[in-house]
Amino acid sequence: MRDVAIVGAGMTKFGKYLDRGLKSIGMEAVKAALDSAGVDKSKLEVAVVGNATAGLITGQEMIRGQVMLREMGIGGIPVINTENACASSSTAFHVAWMYVASGMYDMALAVGMEKLYHEDKRRSFQAIGAAVDIEWLQGLQAQAQAARGNGERTDGQPAPEEGAGEKRSMFMDFYAAFARQHMQKYGTTKEQFARIAVKNHFHGSLNPHAQYREVYSLEDVLASPLVAEPLTRLMCSPIGDGAAAAVLVSADKARQFTSQPVHVRASILGSGADHVPGQPGITERVSRRAYEMAGVGPEDLSVIEVHDASAPAELVIYEELGLCAPGEGGKLIDSKATYFDGPMPVNTSGGLISKGHPIGATGVAQIYEIWTQLRGEAGDRQVRNPKVGMTENGGGMVRGEAAALSVHIFSV
Repeated sequence: MRDVAIVGAGMTKFGKYLDRGLKSIGMEAVKAALDSAGVDKSKLEVAVVGNATAGLITGQEMIRGQVMLREMGIGGIPVINTENACASSSTAFHVAWMYVASGMYDMALAVGMEKLYHEDKRRSFQAIGAAVDIEWLQGLQAQAQAARGNGERTDGQPAPEEGAGEKRSMFMDFYAAFARQHMQKYGTTKEQFARIAVKNHFHGSLNPHAQYREVYSLEDVLASPLVAEPLTRLMCSPIGDGAAAAVLVSADKARQFTSQPVHVRASILGSGADHVPGQPGITERVSRRAYEMAGVGPEDLSVIEVHDASAPAELVIYEELGLCAPGEGGKLIDSKATYFDGPMPVNTSGGLISKGHPIGATGVAQIYEIWTQLRGEAGDRQVRNPKVGMTENGGGMVRGEAAALSVHIFSV
Protein backbone atom coordinates (compact mmCIF):
# COMPACT_ATOMS: atom_id res chain seq x y z
CA MET A 1 0.00 0.00 0.00
CA ARG A 2 1.23 3.50 -0.85
CA ASP A 3 1.44 6.41 1.54
CA VAL A 4 -1.39 8.93 1.07
CA ALA A 5 -1.60 12.64 1.91
CA ILE A 6 -4.28 15.33 2.02
CA VAL A 7 -3.31 18.35 -0.09
CA GLY A 8 -6.51 20.35 0.18
CA ALA A 9 -9.63 20.51 2.33
CA GLY A 10 -12.63 22.76 2.76
CA MET A 11 -15.96 23.00 4.52
CA THR A 12 -19.01 25.20 4.76
CA LYS A 13 -20.10 26.93 7.91
CA PHE A 14 -22.51 24.51 9.53
CA GLY A 15 -25.96 25.96 10.09
CA LYS A 16 -29.61 26.15 9.09
CA TYR A 17 -30.03 26.60 5.33
CA LEU A 18 -33.68 26.17 4.47
CA ASP A 19 -33.12 28.32 1.36
CA ARG A 20 -30.28 26.17 -0.05
CA GLY A 21 -30.29 22.73 -1.62
CA LEU A 22 -27.93 19.85 -0.96
CA LYS A 23 -26.12 20.43 -4.26
CA SER A 24 -25.35 24.04 -3.39
CA ILE A 25 -23.97 23.12 0.00
CA GLY A 26 -21.86 20.24 -1.32
CA MET A 27 -20.47 22.30 -4.19
CA GLU A 28 -19.26 25.01 -1.81
CA ALA A 29 -17.17 22.52 0.16
CA VAL A 30 -15.77 20.83 -2.95
CA LYS A 31 -14.75 24.15 -4.48
CA ALA A 32 -13.04 25.18 -1.23
CA ALA A 33 -11.09 21.90 -1.12
CA LEU A 34 -9.99 22.17 -4.78
CA ASP A 35 -9.01 25.81 -4.35
CA SER A 36 -6.96 25.09 -1.23
CA ALA A 37 -5.08 22.38 -3.12
CA GLY A 38 -4.68 24.46 -6.25
CA VAL A 39 -6.18 21.56 -8.19
CA ASP A 40 -8.42 21.85 -11.24
CA LYS A 41 -11.49 19.65 -11.12
CA SER A 42 -10.37 17.96 -14.36
CA LYS A 43 -7.49 16.33 -12.45
CA LEU A 44 -9.77 14.32 -10.17
CA GLU A 45 -9.75 10.60 -10.97
CA VAL A 46 -12.40 9.34 -8.54
CA ALA A 47 -14.87 10.84 -6.06
CA VAL A 48 -16.49 9.25 -3.02
CA VAL A 49 -19.48 11.10 -1.53
CA GLY A 50 -20.95 10.43 1.90
CA ASN A 51 -24.53 11.30 2.79
CA ALA A 52 -27.00 9.76 5.22
CA THR A 53 -30.48 11.25 5.02
CA ALA A 54 -31.08 12.94 1.65
CA GLY A 55 -33.59 10.31 0.63
CA LEU A 56 -35.65 10.87 3.78
CA ILE A 57 -35.29 14.66 3.90
CA THR A 58 -35.18 15.76 0.24
CA GLY A 59 -36.25 12.64 -1.67
CA GLN A 60 -32.91 12.39 -3.52
CA GLU A 61 -31.81 8.77 -3.52
CA MET A 62 -29.22 6.54 -5.20
CA ILE A 63 -27.11 9.07 -7.16
CA ARG A 64 -26.57 11.85 -4.64
CA GLY A 65 -22.89 12.34 -5.43
CA GLN A 66 -23.39 12.32 -9.17
CA VAL A 67 -26.08 14.99 -9.21
CA MET A 68 -24.02 17.29 -6.98
CA LEU A 69 -20.74 16.87 -8.84
CA ARG A 70 -22.30 17.10 -12.31
CA GLU A 71 -23.76 20.47 -11.30
CA MET A 72 -20.20 21.79 -11.04
CA GLY A 73 -18.95 20.11 -14.20
CA ILE A 74 -17.39 17.00 -12.67
CA GLY A 75 -18.40 13.91 -14.63
CA GLY A 76 -16.97 10.91 -16.38
CA ILE A 77 -14.98 9.67 -13.37
CA PRO A 78 -16.17 6.94 -11.00
CA VAL A 79 -18.45 8.36 -8.29
CA ILE A 80 -19.20 6.18 -5.29
CA ASN A 81 -21.94 7.01 -2.80
CA THR A 82 -21.49 5.90 0.82
CA GLU A 83 -24.28 5.79 3.39
CA ASN A 84 -23.22 4.72 6.88
CA ALA A 85 -25.27 6.84 9.29
CA CYS A 86 -23.16 9.48 11.07
CA ALA A 87 -20.02 7.75 9.73
CA SER A 88 -21.08 8.22 6.10
CA SER A 89 -18.33 10.65 5.12
CA SER A 90 -15.54 9.14 7.22
CA THR A 91 -16.45 5.98 5.30
CA ALA A 92 -16.19 7.99 2.07
CA PHE A 93 -12.75 9.18 3.14
CA HIS A 94 -11.71 5.60 3.94
CA VAL A 95 -12.78 4.41 0.48
CA ALA A 96 -11.02 7.35 -1.20
CA TRP A 97 -7.89 6.56 0.82
CA MET A 98 -8.04 2.91 -0.30
CA TYR A 99 -8.24 3.93 -3.96
CA VAL A 100 -5.09 6.02 -3.68
CA ALA A 101 -3.23 3.71 -1.29
CA SER A 102 -3.85 0.75 -3.58
CA GLY A 103 -2.32 2.57 -6.55
CA MET A 104 -5.51 2.43 -8.59
CA TYR A 105 -5.77 6.24 -8.68
CA ASP A 106 -3.35 9.05 -7.83
CA MET A 107 -5.95 11.67 -6.84
CA ALA A 108 -9.30 11.21 -5.11
CA LEU A 109 -11.98 13.48 -3.73
CA ALA A 110 -13.80 12.64 -0.48
CA VAL A 111 -16.99 14.57 0.33
CA GLY A 112 -19.53 14.62 3.13
CA MET A 113 -22.76 16.57 2.75
CA GLU A 114 -26.06 16.75 4.59
CA LYS A 115 -29.29 18.71 4.91
CA LEU A 116 -31.07 17.84 8.13
CA TYR A 117 -33.24 20.90 8.58
CA HIS A 118 -36.78 20.58 7.29
CA GLU A 119 -39.84 22.74 7.87
CA ASP A 120 -41.29 19.75 9.72
CA LYS A 121 -38.71 19.08 12.45
CA ARG A 122 -40.25 15.67 13.16
CA ARG A 123 -39.08 14.60 9.73
CA SER A 124 -35.50 15.45 10.70
CA PHE A 125 -35.65 13.52 13.97
CA GLN A 126 -37.34 10.54 12.33
CA ALA A 127 -34.61 10.44 9.66
CA ILE A 128 -31.90 10.33 12.33
CA GLY A 129 -33.86 7.66 14.19
CA ALA A 130 -33.73 5.36 11.17
CA ALA A 131 -30.07 4.58 12.01
CA VAL A 132 -30.98 1.70 14.32
CA ASP A 133 -32.23 -1.86 13.98
CA ILE A 134 -35.91 -1.02 13.71
CA GLU A 135 -37.12 -4.42 14.93
CA TRP A 136 -34.77 -4.21 17.94
CA LEU A 137 -36.06 -0.72 18.72
CA GLN A 138 -39.69 -1.80 18.56
CA GLY A 139 -38.94 -4.60 21.00
CA LEU A 140 -37.21 -2.23 23.44
CA GLN A 141 -40.08 0.23 23.26
CA ALA A 142 -42.57 -2.53 24.00
CA GLN A 143 -40.51 -3.72 26.98
CA ALA A 144 -40.15 -0.17 28.33
CA GLN A 145 -43.87 0.51 27.95
CA ALA A 146 -44.74 -2.72 29.75
CA ALA A 147 -42.31 -1.92 32.56
CA ARG A 148 -43.74 1.56 33.03
CA GLY A 149 -47.25 0.10 33.03
CA ASN A 150 -46.20 -2.19 35.87
CA GLY A 151 -44.65 0.68 37.79
CA GLU A 152 -41.11 -0.64 37.25
CA ARG A 153 -38.06 1.60 36.81
CA THR A 154 -36.60 1.75 33.32
CA ASP A 155 -33.56 3.94 34.07
CA GLY A 156 -31.08 1.28 33.02
CA GLN A 157 -32.73 0.41 29.74
CA PRO A 158 -31.33 2.08 26.61
CA ALA A 159 -34.83 2.63 25.24
CA PRO A 160 -36.22 6.01 24.18
CA GLU A 161 -38.82 7.68 26.34
CA GLU A 162 -41.95 9.56 25.28
CA GLY A 163 -41.24 12.26 22.71
CA ALA A 164 -38.09 10.67 21.28
CA GLY A 165 -38.05 10.81 17.51
CA GLU A 166 -40.73 13.50 17.54
CA LYS A 167 -39.36 16.39 19.60
CA ARG A 168 -35.74 15.24 19.81
CA SER A 169 -33.37 12.63 18.42
CA MET A 170 -33.98 9.29 20.09
CA PHE A 171 -30.19 8.86 20.25
CA MET A 172 -30.16 11.36 23.12
CA ASP A 173 -32.18 8.85 25.15
CA PHE A 174 -29.60 6.17 24.42
CA TYR A 175 -26.76 8.50 25.43
CA ALA A 176 -28.64 9.46 28.58
CA ALA A 177 -29.04 5.80 29.58
CA PHE A 178 -25.34 5.11 28.99
CA ALA A 179 -24.47 8.24 31.00
CA ARG A 180 -26.55 7.04 33.94
CA GLN A 181 -24.79 3.68 33.80
CA HIS A 182 -21.39 5.41 33.85
CA MET A 183 -22.49 7.55 36.80
CA GLN A 184 -23.64 4.50 38.73
CA LYS A 185 -20.50 2.47 37.98
CA TYR A 186 -17.82 5.13 38.43
CA GLY A 187 -19.41 7.99 40.35
CA THR A 188 -19.22 10.36 37.40
CA THR A 189 -21.27 13.50 37.98
CA LYS A 190 -23.65 15.55 35.90
CA GLU A 191 -21.29 18.50 36.43
CA GLN A 192 -18.44 16.62 34.78
CA PHE A 193 -20.56 15.94 31.72
CA ALA A 194 -21.53 19.59 31.69
CA ARG A 195 -17.88 20.68 31.77
CA ILE A 196 -17.35 18.92 28.44
CA ALA A 197 -20.17 21.01 26.97
CA VAL A 198 -18.62 24.18 28.46
CA LYS A 199 -15.29 23.31 26.81
CA ASN A 200 -16.77 22.51 23.42
CA HIS A 201 -18.93 25.61 23.32
CA PHE A 202 -15.83 27.66 24.18
CA HIS A 203 -13.88 26.01 21.36
CA GLY A 204 -16.80 26.57 18.99
CA SER A 205 -16.78 30.28 19.81
CA LEU A 206 -13.28 30.38 18.28
CA ASN A 207 -14.28 28.50 15.09
CA PRO A 208 -15.79 30.54 12.22
CA HIS A 209 -17.28 27.35 10.74
CA ALA A 210 -19.19 26.44 13.91
CA GLN A 211 -22.98 26.48 13.90
CA TYR A 212 -23.15 27.93 17.43
CA ARG A 213 -20.49 30.30 18.75
CA GLU A 214 -21.91 31.31 22.12
CA VAL A 215 -19.88 30.79 25.29
CA TYR A 216 -21.67 29.18 28.24
CA SER A 217 -20.80 28.73 31.90
CA LEU A 218 -21.23 25.51 33.85
CA GLU A 219 -24.35 27.01 35.42
CA ASP A 220 -25.73 27.86 31.97
CA VAL A 221 -25.29 24.28 30.75
CA LEU A 222 -26.87 22.75 33.85
CA ALA A 223 -29.78 25.20 33.77
CA SER A 224 -30.64 24.66 30.09
CA PRO A 225 -33.81 22.61 29.38
CA LEU A 226 -33.67 18.94 30.29
CA VAL A 227 -33.67 16.55 27.33
CA ALA A 228 -33.26 13.19 29.06
CA GLU A 229 -31.67 12.93 32.50
CA PRO A 230 -28.80 13.80 32.92
CA LEU A 231 -28.60 15.49 29.50
CA THR A 232 -29.58 19.12 29.12
CA ARG A 233 -30.00 20.78 25.75
CA LEU A 234 -26.54 22.37 25.80
CA MET A 235 -24.97 18.93 26.31
CA CYS A 236 -26.48 17.64 23.04
CA SER A 237 -25.45 18.11 19.42
CA PRO A 238 -27.95 20.05 17.27
CA ILE A 239 -29.25 19.11 13.85
CA GLY A 240 -27.72 21.12 11.02
CA ASP A 241 -26.85 21.49 7.35
CA GLY A 242 -23.34 21.54 5.90
CA ALA A 243 -20.62 19.89 3.87
CA ALA A 244 -16.88 19.18 3.93
CA ALA A 245 -14.43 17.83 1.37
CA ALA A 246 -10.80 16.72 1.08
CA VAL A 247 -8.41 16.05 -1.81
CA LEU A 248 -6.19 12.98 -1.38
CA VAL A 249 -3.10 12.16 -3.45
CA SER A 250 -0.26 9.67 -3.33
CA ALA A 251 2.30 11.02 -0.87
CA ASP A 252 5.09 11.02 -3.46
CA LYS A 253 3.12 13.58 -5.48
CA ALA A 254 1.92 15.72 -2.56
CA ARG A 255 4.71 18.31 -2.77
CA GLN A 256 3.55 19.15 -6.28
CA PHE A 257 0.47 20.74 -4.71
CA THR A 258 1.45 22.01 -1.26
CA SER A 259 4.42 22.58 1.00
CA GLN A 260 2.29 21.38 3.94
CA PRO A 261 0.78 18.00 3.10
CA VAL A 262 -0.96 16.12 5.91
CA HIS A 263 -0.18 12.41 5.79
CA VAL A 264 -2.74 9.68 6.45
CA ARG A 265 -1.04 7.36 8.91
CA ALA A 266 -4.04 5.10 9.57
CA SER A 267 -7.53 4.62 8.17
CA ILE A 268 -9.63 1.98 9.90
CA LEU A 269 -13.34 1.28 9.50
CA GLY A 270 -15.18 -1.25 11.62
CA SER A 271 -18.67 -2.32 12.62
CA GLY A 272 -20.26 -3.34 15.87
CA ALA A 273 -20.17 -6.96 16.94
CA ASP A 274 -21.77 -9.10 19.61
CA HIS A 275 -19.54 -9.42 22.68
CA VAL A 276 -19.89 -10.22 26.35
CA PRO A 277 -19.45 -7.58 29.07
CA GLY A 278 -15.78 -6.88 29.69
CA GLN A 279 -14.70 -7.49 26.11
CA PRO A 280 -13.54 -4.46 24.09
CA GLY A 281 -16.28 -2.54 22.30
CA ILE A 282 -16.09 -1.10 18.82
CA THR A 283 -14.23 2.11 19.71
CA GLU A 284 -11.51 0.24 21.58
CA ARG A 285 -11.16 -2.37 18.84
CA VAL A 286 -10.98 0.09 15.94
CA SER A 287 -8.68 2.54 17.73
CA ARG A 288 -6.26 -0.22 18.69
CA ARG A 289 -5.98 -1.23 15.05
CA ALA A 290 -5.42 2.40 14.08
CA TYR A 291 -2.69 2.88 16.69
CA GLU A 292 -0.98 -0.27 15.43
CA MET A 293 -1.22 0.80 11.80
CA ALA A 294 0.14 4.28 12.53
CA GLY A 295 2.81 3.08 14.93
CA VAL A 296 1.70 5.52 17.65
CA GLY A 297 -0.13 5.43 20.96
CA PRO A 298 -2.53 7.74 22.80
CA GLU A 299 0.43 9.55 24.35
CA ASP A 300 1.62 10.62 20.88
CA LEU A 301 -1.59 12.43 19.90
CA SER A 302 -1.41 16.22 19.63
CA VAL A 303 -5.06 16.94 18.77
CA ILE A 304 -8.17 14.75 18.61
CA GLU A 305 -11.69 15.11 17.19
CA VAL A 306 -14.23 12.67 18.62
CA HIS A 307 -17.91 11.94 18.07
CA ASP A 308 -19.45 13.98 20.90
CA ALA A 309 -23.07 13.64 19.82
CA SER A 310 -23.61 14.24 23.54
CA ALA A 311 -21.25 15.38 26.29
CA PRO A 312 -21.26 11.96 28.01
CA ALA A 313 -20.22 10.35 24.73
CA GLU A 314 -17.00 12.38 24.68
CA LEU A 315 -16.20 11.49 28.27
CA VAL A 316 -16.60 7.77 27.60
CA ILE A 317 -14.55 8.03 24.39
CA TYR A 318 -11.65 9.47 26.45
CA GLU A 319 -11.53 6.13 28.21
CA GLU A 320 -12.12 3.98 25.14
CA LEU A 321 -9.29 5.66 23.21
CA GLY A 322 -6.89 5.16 26.09
CA LEU A 323 -6.55 8.87 26.91
CA CYS A 324 -7.21 7.88 30.51
CA ALA A 325 -8.09 4.76 32.49
CA PRO A 326 -11.68 3.46 32.66
CA GLY A 327 -13.69 5.60 35.04
CA GLU A 328 -11.18 8.47 34.91
CA GLY A 329 -12.90 10.53 32.20
CA GLY A 330 -14.51 12.81 34.75
CA LYS A 331 -11.15 13.62 36.34
CA LEU A 332 -9.67 14.31 32.90
CA ILE A 333 -12.24 16.98 32.05
CA ASP A 334 -12.00 18.40 35.59
CA SER A 335 -8.27 18.97 34.96
CA LYS A 336 -9.00 20.92 31.74
CA ALA A 337 -6.40 18.76 29.98
CA THR A 338 -8.62 18.48 26.90
CA TYR A 339 -8.87 22.23 26.24
CA PHE A 340 -7.08 23.45 23.10
CA ASP A 341 -4.20 24.83 25.19
CA GLY A 342 -3.97 21.73 27.39
CA PRO A 343 -1.74 18.67 27.01
CA MET A 344 -4.45 16.55 25.32
CA PRO A 345 -6.71 18.80 23.17
CA VAL A 346 -10.04 17.23 22.19
CA ASN A 347 -12.67 18.74 19.87
CA THR A 348 -10.90 22.00 19.19
CA SER A 349 -13.49 22.62 16.47
CA GLY A 350 -16.23 22.80 19.08
CA GLY A 351 -17.15 19.21 18.35
CA LEU A 352 -20.58 18.12 17.29
CA ILE A 353 -22.06 19.95 20.30
CA SER A 354 -21.04 23.42 19.07
CA LYS A 355 -19.71 23.05 15.53
CA GLY A 356 -22.88 21.16 14.63
CA HIS A 357 -23.75 17.70 13.36
CA PRO A 358 -25.01 17.49 9.76
CA ILE A 359 -24.53 13.77 10.10
CA GLY A 360 -23.35 12.89 6.59
CA ALA A 361 -20.79 15.71 6.70
CA THR A 362 -19.40 15.15 10.18
CA GLY A 363 -16.60 12.67 9.41
CA VAL A 364 -14.82 14.76 6.78
CA ALA A 365 -15.47 17.92 8.84
CA GLN A 366 -13.53 16.31 11.69
CA ILE A 367 -10.72 15.56 9.24
CA TYR A 368 -10.83 19.18 8.05
CA GLU A 369 -10.22 20.34 11.63
CA ILE A 370 -7.22 18.04 12.08
CA TRP A 371 -5.84 19.09 8.68
CA THR A 372 -6.21 22.74 9.71
CA GLN A 373 -4.57 22.18 13.10
CA LEU A 374 -1.61 20.20 11.74
CA ARG A 375 -0.95 22.95 9.22
CA GLY A 376 -1.00 25.58 11.98
CA GLU A 377 -3.98 27.40 10.44
CA ALA A 378 -6.58 27.14 13.23
CA GLY A 379 -6.29 30.73 14.41
CA ASP A 380 -7.42 31.48 17.96
CA ARG A 381 -7.95 27.81 18.78
CA GLN A 382 -4.58 26.65 17.38
CA VAL A 383 -2.91 23.83 19.30
CA ARG A 384 0.77 24.31 20.16
CA ASN A 385 3.13 22.56 17.72
CA PRO A 386 0.86 19.63 16.74
CA LYS A 387 2.46 16.63 15.05
CA VAL A 388 -0.13 13.82 15.17
CA GLY A 389 -3.92 14.08 15.01
CA MET A 390 -6.82 11.62 15.28
CA THR A 391 -10.50 11.52 14.35
CA GLU A 392 -13.08 9.12 15.81
CA ASN A 393 -16.49 9.03 14.14
CA GLY A 394 -19.31 6.63 14.95
CA GLY A 395 -22.60 6.05 13.19
CA GLY A 396 -25.92 4.38 13.96
CA MET A 397 -26.59 1.84 16.66
CA VAL A 398 -27.09 -1.92 16.71
CA ARG A 399 -27.57 -3.79 19.99
CA GLY A 400 -26.31 -0.98 22.14
CA GLU A 401 -23.15 0.11 20.33
CA ALA A 402 -22.21 2.00 17.18
CA ALA A 403 -23.15 0.21 13.98
CA ALA A 404 -20.17 1.72 12.12
CA LEU A 405 -17.09 3.51 13.39
CA SER A 406 -13.94 4.88 11.81
CA VAL A 407 -10.68 6.09 13.29
CA HIS A 408 -8.14 8.06 11.27
CA ILE A 409 -4.67 9.15 12.33
CA PHE A 410 -2.73 11.90 10.56
CA SER A 411 0.70 13.48 10.85
CA VAL A 412 2.70 16.32 9.33
